[in-house]
Amino acid sequence: MPLTTNILIVGVGGQGIVLAGDVIGLAARLSGLEAKASEIHGMSQRGGSVVSEVRYGVHVSSPLIPPPGANFVLAFEMLEALRGLERMRPGGLVIANRQRITPASVTYGSAVYPEDAEEQLLAACPKAVIIDALAEAKAAGNDRAVNSVLLGMLAHHTALPRQNWEAALTQTVKPQYVDVNLAAFARGYERAERNA
Repeated sequence: MPLTTNILIVGVGGQGIVLAGDVIGLAARLSGLEAKASEIHGMSQRGGSVVSEVRYGVHVSSPLIPPPGANFVLAFEMLEALRGLERMRPGGLVIANRQRITPASVTYGSAVYPEDAEEQLLAACPKAVIIDALAEAKAAGNDRAVNSVLLGMLAHHTALPRQNWEAALTQTVKPQYVDVNLAAFARGYERAERNA
């Protein structure tokens, strides 16, 4: 296991980004590691960008990801995935939800959402994993469990034991949503296994 694993989580408000960061941190602590996190909410309540940084390892001195950047970019939305690329280290991995959420800047005409966002992402990171996490979440029973699908994908690519991820989910989400989130996590994890 590397000394420190750096994960940048990006998306828009309401997608469960902060919750995902909490799950990652707890999964690391349950694995006997130190974990620290930092969030930038921005205009999250209005669908604006949200960024969470999570670092775990034997010793973590700061929650902020230092250069050369993140080992993983976990992106809940395609435009945010493109924005997150500048924070990824060479050889890092992007795991992205194919979903497109139009930001206010595009709605009001001051910016353009790139039609080829997926192609741009793959050109910058050929090993990027792009998944329709919304469809997987719906198949698991709740379209709001997109974050758990993506966490399952991420978990497969880390050295943290799967059972610690599942325990972290169980302890972090509201009791009435545990089963659907575990099902969504399993779909993401098993999808990553099939893609490997």
